[in-house]
Amino acid sequence: MNRREFIETGAVLAASAVLAASVAAPGLASAQAQDMPLPPPRTSGGKPLMDALRERRSTRSFAPKALEPQVLSDLLWAAFGVNRTDGSAKRTAPSWKNRQEMAVYAALPGGLFRYDAKRHALDAVSGKDLRALTGKQDFVATAPLNLIYVVDFAQMSEASPEERMFVAGCDSGSIFQNVYLACASLGLVTVVRANADKSALAKEMNLGADQMVTLAQTVGYPAA
Repeated sequence: MNRREFIETGAVLAASAVLAASVAAPGLASAQAQDMPLPPPRTSGGKPLMDALRERRSTRSFAPKALEPQVLSDLLWAAFGVNRTDGSAKRTAPSWKNRQEMAVYAALPGGLFRYDAKRHALDAVSGKDLRALTGKQDFVATAPLNLIYVVDFAQMSEASPEERMFVAGCDSGSIFQNVYLACASLGLVTVVRANADKSALAKEMNLGADQMVTLAQTVGYPAA
């Protein structure tokens, strides 16, 4: 290993340690959450597609075990990561006219983060534990991860209001199905939900007037 590889490896390991602490320890939450790089995603391997489709299902019972940084990295990349090497920054899920108007947020015990696909990193939004706001079922507050999908209608200014809502639903569905299949491959369980208090959640997330929460999706390990 040369000096550059040694430095890069050390940086990834340090970032993973910070991420692991944020994922696992709600007591570390603060108003000053830190941005966190993710380990490089594993973009090959896993279960064959047909096996993942066979095992895809919704689950509403989750173990309290935190997701390892590598698993979280793989999951976010599968959801809406960059999957091209040609510099186009196109994603694992389609979007309307490639506007990439959807954003993926991660509500963790250590705070709320926005997934930056181009950097493959988590950008800190809030140090608050907002998991309980992502839905009305009891399990959302204690599950290790709740993904929140947000549409930015400003990216669709030429579309009609009806088309905007239709596209927001379709593009959210493409992302959450990616998560379902990734969970089946990674040994995780998940359920997508629409019954959050979206107004209260949007306020805590500091969303703009053109942004709207579409859905939330709980992810974790199966309960014993």
